[in-house]
Amino acid sequence: MTIRESDLPNIGKKFEVEVQEGNKLVIVVHDDGRRELYHFYHNDYENCASMVTLDDNEARNVAAIIGGLAYKPKALETVDVSLGDLIVEWYKIQAGSKCIGKSIGEMQVRKTTGASIIAVMEKGQKKHINPGVDYVFSAESTIVVVGERKHLKVLKNYLFGGEI
Repeated sequence: MTIRESDLPNIGKKFEVEVQEGNKLVIVVHDDGRRELYHFYHNDYENCASMVTLDDNEARNVAAIIGGLAYKPKALETVDVSLGDLIVEWYKIQAGSKCIGKSIGEMQVRKTTGASIIAVMEKGQKKHINPGVDYVFSAESTIVVVGERKHLKVLKNYLFGGEI
């Protein structure tokens, strides 16, 4: 996948994404929060096949769906996104994990591991964005974490096995 980014003075930014199958998606992020998505077929980059405009709230909801916060395919045990040295991963808390019934604060997750929990999706689709120290882990929840790879390894061992 290739991504090109360019500034659009007095408008915002443009991102051109070419995917493996050859199609191209152009995303224009306006300074006022609107997003425009343009789809081009691989053999015709001159004529737009489809276009959608989203307001800021709609764009964030679609991003959560695409990013896996609303539903994670069963085939994916973990999802891994890399931003330089920073990694974002999704983990499902299995029954028997050592963190079940304990709070983020009680386990001192960030202090102990160096990683941060940025979201939790509980069974039944209840979402916790940036959960606080009082959030209590439960089985079958999916947590979204961020940190360097070494921190995430410590986090997994700590939450699931109780070891550092």
